[in-house]
Amino acid sequence: MNHWIVAPIVLPAILAPFIIMVLRYHLDLQRIFSVAGVVGLLGIALTITAQAAGGDIQVYELGNWPAPFGIVMVLDRLSAMMVLLTALLALPIVLYAIASGWDERGKHFHALLHFQLMGVCGAFLTGDAFNLFVFFEVLLIASYGLMTHGGGSVRLKAGVQYVAYNLIGSTLFLFALGTLYGVTGTLNMADMAVRVAELPADDTALLRVGAVLLLLVFCIKAAVLPLHFWLPASYANAPLPVAALFAIMTKVGAYSILRMYTLGFGPEVEATQGLVGAWLQPAAMVTLAIGTIGILGAQHIARMVAFCAIASMGTLLIAISLFTETATVAALYYIYHSTLATALLFLVADLVMERRGGAITPKAPMPQSGLISALFFVGAIALAGMPPLSGFIGKLLVLDAARDAPDANAIWAVVLIGSFVTIVGLARAGTLIFWKSHAAEYNPAPQDEDENATAQPAPEPNPGLAFTAVFGAILGLVMLTLFAGPALNYAGKTAEQLFTPEDYISAVLGGEE
Repeated sequence: MNHWIVAPIVLPAILAPFIIMVLRYHLDLQRIFSVAGVVGLLGIALTITAQAAGGDIQVYELGNWPAPFGIVMVLDRLSAMMVLLTALLALPIVLYAIASGWDERGKHFHALLHFQLMGVCGAFLTGDAFNLFVFFEVLLIASYGLMTHGGGSVRLKAGVQYVAYNLIGSTLFLFALGTLYGVTGTLNMADMAVRVAELPADDTALLRVGAVLLLLVFCIKAAVLPLHFWLPASYANAPLPVAALFAIMTKVGAYSILRMYTLGFGPEVEATQGLVGAWLQPAAMVTLAIGTIGILGAQHIARMVAFCAIASMGTLLIAISLFTETATVAALYYIYHSTLATALLFLVADLVMERRGGAITPKAPMPQSGLISALFFVGAIALAGMPPLSGFIGKLLVLDAARDAPDANAIWAVVLIGSFVTIVGLARAGTLIFWKSHAAEYNPAPQDEDENATAQPAPEPNPGLAFTAVFGAILGLVMLTLFAGPALNYAGKTAEQLFTPEDYISAVLGGEE
């Protein structure tokens, strides 16, 4: 068996407890080992992506127990690209957290970060629905700690809300798994796909219930309306480098929808036909619309970026809900773009808040205003989908994929109007924060409660490294734009692999190593 498959899970699983037990009183050593671990994870991710690029689906059987009796990890193009995205995102974030001093404002930042990476990578690689639940819980438990890192009553309140909503999601997840296991007798994804296809039409009522519950769980993770209420306050009040890392967490929900509903519950399966597109598409359109309205009305920069994350998920899920190969190619490209762009804008928002607070109102000019305003401009045009960055390509792909859809006119209208409103909202924020601050007479005003929870009076101890980390995120967007051809080629082959689930099923149940 190829042991590289489990390396993205094993490395952070070993490193996190090592940091807690051995390095807990040595912050400098924690930083060294944490950065080395993320670099190692990136190297592993590049290796397994190269292995998956050939199209072979590789299976790792834990304990040498074959599926469906044992737990399996599965490496295909989709899981490899998502692990690579996780590693690419983690590197600038850990560097920024060190440079800004966020990692020393609370306990166990680096250990929690690696537990989070373990959960995310495990969710992408597992071939078993119950272990998908387990890895969801691992990443959520780590995210609870990261969410409240640094303390503060407002952050604690948002953390409690975050925990409550995700506990509801976890409970629904267990109900869904119990229902599906009762109907199919298995939780191995490949084996479940086989058994779902064999069920007679008269015995599919409970199966549809389980599939709907599962979809609700994934939509909670992906912040789809009306299940999005946890995200704005949670992301806006978390340490913003942590919120930048959380940009990958909503993609775990999107990934799970793609994985489960192309494998076992797709539109070609009679028992679950029409289950996803019937309501996911309108919900995604409403998510995009409400997200853009939130951007326009936000009075705090962190909350504005949180609504940007909701809007980008709406665009992504519109593409996923079309359930065609062309639309899936657009979705896969947009996953990379939206994750990097959202993380970039969260980091820029933290640079702003460190220097002037987060309120979107004119204040005295802040240090390094010109450079930060340029970075904000780049992040804004990326998230709005303006040329020349990858967001423009991603939205064009989504619109092109929707041309033949029954609701094509509505989709085009929502995406284009949403992009315009996003531009207006981000331009408004940039004007008030960067331009009017130079002309306005500075009258110190009391900070709002959110600012007290998140703003720090002292500038980051290493601004050079902080800006380097932000430029790293920009570099990722630039590379995604310049190499859009190879990226789309990989996405096309990934979509083709997703829509031929027989290969996945054969690899897992055939015991191929």
